[in-house]
Amino acid sequence: MQTLLNTLYVLTQGSYLRLDHETVKIEIEGKTQSQVPLHHLGSIVCFGNVLVSSGLMARCAEDGRTIVLLDNNGQFRARVEGPVSGNVLLRRAQHETLSSADGTAAIARNIVAGKIQNARHVVLRGGRESGNPEESAILGRTARKLASCLSILSTCKDLEQIRGIEGDAARAYFETFNCLIKADRETFRFETRNRRPPRDPTNALLSFVYALLLNDCIGAIEGVGLDPQVGYLHALRPGRASLALDLMEELRPVIADRLTLTLINRRQITAGDFDERPGGA
Repeated sequence: MQTLLNTLYVLTQGSYLRLDHETVKIEIEGKTQSQVPLHHLGSIVCFGNVLVSSGLMARCAEDGRTIVLLDNNGQFRARVEGPVSGNVLLRRAQHETLSSADGTAAIARNIVAGKIQNARHVVLRGGRESGNPEESAILGRTARKLASCLSILSTCKDLEQIRGIEGDAARAYFETFNCLIKADRETFRFETRNRRPPRDPTNALLSFVYALLLNDCIGAIEGVGLDPQVGYLHALRPGRASLALDLMEELRPVIADRLTLTLINRRQITAGDFDERPGGA
């Protein structure tokens, strides 16, 4: 059984991370601000101008701990990791499954089923917690729509049909996403999902959390010896981590979306945390 370890996120600009015996020390202007035992960490994520010592990088690579470098906006820059590990026979089986239309469709169908089921749980919870009868009714209709998508999906054997159902379910889900937002709807009003770049604070926050989730999925896939670029629901594309995108689909609603809603509804994220630019938020 693999132990799930913590991820260290470093956002303070000018931070310097180094290894002191078995402890990661975070220094700013030569003074230690925080320290974490290395054995507690599974990965380190650095935002913007954060420096990491070569000794810490080498040790993380040796231990199989990943260091991820993102820019200030959370966009991916690079990953630092050790040699590729895992069973080559496992990867061969992964590739062979992709060559089977039935095998690919079966895996994609299960991925989409998990995503829709989890999205439905988020919507049902929102309906129960809503103090607005009209919005509660809207969320109830969305939950029934998602249940219908699940029913249709169970008989689908064609990959394009499966992708179509996933798209229908996602549209229904995001059409009522604004009903799940309770705090400061003027700032966080959600009309539709947009990205590259996100054009409003809620979409910016969703994209940011999705980027963090994707990096965790890539690390988990590589940790068990699979190829993150060979996916089933997402088409293969050079440089695209298709399997990681597959894996994160069913995790989006219950991890990324719920975290986004919690941060907004608890007012842990406010309008002052965002910059509005001509290209987006």
